[in-house]
Amino acid sequence: MSQPVLTALIVVVVVLVIVAIVAAVLAARAHRRRKLAESLDKRRDDEVQYAFIINPSKPQAEAERLHIQEFCAAKGLDRIRFYDTQLDKDGRACAKEALADGADVVIAVGGDGTVRTVASAVSGTGHALGIIPIGTGNLFARNMGIPVDDIDAALTVATSHGSRLVDMGRLWLLDHPEDDHGHAFLIIAGIGFDAAMIDDTDPALKANISWLAYFVGGFKNLFAPKYQANLTITSPDGSSHSIRNLDFRTIMAGNCGQIPVFSLMPAASYDDGILDFEIIDTTGGILGWANLFGDVVHQTLIGKPEQNPLSTNSTMEQIQGLTAEVTLEKPAKAQVDGDMLPETRHIRFSVDRRALIVRVPASTLSSLEKTAQAAAANATADFAETTALLEPIR
Repeated sequence: MSQPVLTALIVVVVVLVIVAIVAAVLAARAHRRRKLAESLDKRRDDEVQYAFIINPSKPQAEAERLHIQEFCAAKGLDRIRFYDTQLDKDGRACAKEALADGADVVIAVGGDGTVRTVASAVSGTGHALGIIPIGTGNLFARNMGIPVDDIDAALTVATSHGSRLVDMGRLWLLDHPEDDHGHAFLIIAGIGFDAAMIDDTDPALKANISWLAYFVGGFKNLFAPKYQANLTITSPDGSSHSIRNLDFRTIMAGNCGQIPVFSLMPAASYDDGILDFEIIDTTGGILGWANLFGDVVHQTLIGKPEQNPLSTNSTMEQIQGLTAEVTLEKPAKAQVDGDMLPETRHIRFSVDRRALIVRVPASTLSSLEKTAQAAAANATADFAETTALLEPIR
């Protein structure tokens, strides 16, 4: 069989698998939406001061601003303020301003980039983060069970009691001394192929076909040279594991492992105080990438970080740890939750354990957290959020 025919056959198989998985996911999502609607009717409103951080570049931003004002007016929530992100003022800066102005709950209105930067400022403060997802991916909202296609449901979640503690990942650019903080991530940060794929994704195409646009960006980098680095991972027990002269396609650190349709890191948990590191490599050209796709489908179906036993030209090693330090042979692109960072040769991943309070649907709370929420319902609004869930930040 000729190479073009083999390539076309692989593409057809991949498309058919994606279609089948998408259909199953949509059916499951419809069921979850019905259950969520039932639970939201029982939510208890919280009349505190809200700050809405909006990314005005989103096409629907102004319409959503008006909708939020009408929703809050109907609920009798009149202590609200809006802060717009700008080219020289990101969500982190807006959130810091809102907290200084006395906000009790800071709500990010936008995509994963807005959520990430707002969360960076709110993390560790004892204040809660709400999310109104109006981006193209909304991956963190999806992982937290927050409705992504129903603004009233998302507003109900954000403006009523029901929160949980979430880890905050950090990517430090150690060769950029001008940085005064680790770049926050809530989903996945990485260096190598994943960052190059995101950087080469056309924003207009992403606006039209959402996360599927990443496949186009990925195709552009399938045959790019590999990367080489020294890697050291610190395990939860404090021991370290080092690999020298590691050849790889991408190294990722995951706080959440679920993306639309697929599971990149099935063992990743956003509140366990550890990160899931994934080291990916392929050989054999298109065959290796096809094997890697099969690995991702396999672990998505079984729900475990386990490579497809039939794989021959791909490796997908997954290791859990507290930190990881990567020193590259040559500078490479890095990303945090889909936001690009400057090229770097030396980075460190770390995690702030349960540092962020996020308002979520009750269905995503553990039984322990539900008990805490019930106790908090009798507390005053000023400290109900923190007395229910917040642990000391060390």
